[in-house]
Amino acid sequence: YTGHVDLPVITPDGADRIESQNIAISSDGVNFEKYAGNPVIYIPKGEDISASDFRDPKVWEHNGRYYVVVGSRTPTADPNDRNSEGQILLFDSDNLIDWNFMGIMARGEGNQGFMWECPNFGTIDNCDVLILSPQGVHPEGKKFLNVHQSGYFLGKLNYNTGIYTHGDFDILDYGFDFYAPQITQAPDGRTIMIGWLDMWESEFAENGDGWSCMMTVPRELHVRGNKLVSTPVKELESLRLSSKNYNNVSVKKKTALDGISGETGELLVTVDPKSSKGFAIELRSGGREKTVLSYDASSRILKLNRDKSGAALTGEREVKLDSSGKVNLRIFLDRSSIEIFANNGEAVMSTRVYPKSTSTGINFIPQGGEINLERVTFYKLAEGIPQPNVR
Repeated sequence: YTGHVDLPVITPDGADRIESQNIAISSDGVNFEKYAGNPVIYIPKGEDISASDFRDPKVWEHNGRYYVVVGSRTPTADPNDRNSEGQILLFDSDNLIDWNFMGIMARGEGNQGFMWECPNFGTIDNCDVLILSPQGVHPEGKKFLNVHQSGYFLGKLNYNTGIYTHGDFDILDYGFDFYAPQITQAPDGRTIMIGWLDMWESEFAENGDGWSCMMTVPRELHVRGNKLVSTPVKELESLRLSSKNYNNVSVKKKTALDGISGETGELLVTVDPKSSKGFAIELRSGGREKTVLSYDASSRILKLNRDKSGAALTGEREVKLDSSGKVNLRIFLDRSSIEIFANNGEAVMSTRVYPKSTSTGINFIPQGGEINLERVTFYKLAEGIPQPNVR
């Protein structure tokens, strides 16, 4: 874990804090004891590395040796200066205690942010994947519109030199709220990711209730072509309770289907746009509230709009789907979140929403023609996390 100590004054090398990597040990995952020899990793001296920003370790084992990546950036005289480049540092060890600095594993170029946070690394489908959360990426058209981003590189790590050769940076989730994802390798070989379903420097409407933020549903990662895709883990199916199903429903106007609604639940939809220009689905609809997912069949652009999603939030995000024709959607609704998986993980869009508890409607709307709902299934879900007894 990262130890963090704020300094009363900025040091000559531009540091306003001390960040270091430390160890805490637990036998039950609940109670932890800090290692007496902490810190175990300091910021490397004499290198092209910020004196302040050095955080978020991710450890893994490869061929009997341990490795850790740590987020960093190039140095600046002022810690608030964003004129720097994000980078990832790589260390290795044979005992998890004594660490050797191998070097700068990867560094940003061009519009890739001033600081690289929360690095994660894993081999997925024989490809070395570096996942990170760069701060300060500037918008490019309708892409990179969030305050900060989370994405990945596909490439290959040279374990002898510590250099990671990679392709272009791409986004993991095209919605509004997704940051600092963490991955773990399951015993059966799957790589599973959970992200933070909120965004730094954004308004958290739940603060007034004395809490803040939530996590995404767990997602299984795979490399498909030259893209990292994520799908809900199979274990989520164990939460399914009762369901309502429809097949081959022709829709020529705004339509609600009996039993397809809820404040929480899982919605499966397969839409054939047929002769229409596209379609829209209103989620968490009620009164003036709605969150709108729309698809343009000509451009293949999927849009998520939350201008009327309830308190605090506005805006629109979009992603272009690779394939045309039918659109398969798997959508998880929770009391203050929506997570959308399109075409088996080809595109994912997640957002926080704050509608009234009575806004539970789901409406299907054709755009300029007729659509066919080949399949619509809505599952009521059991509580994913046991609720404590409140007195």
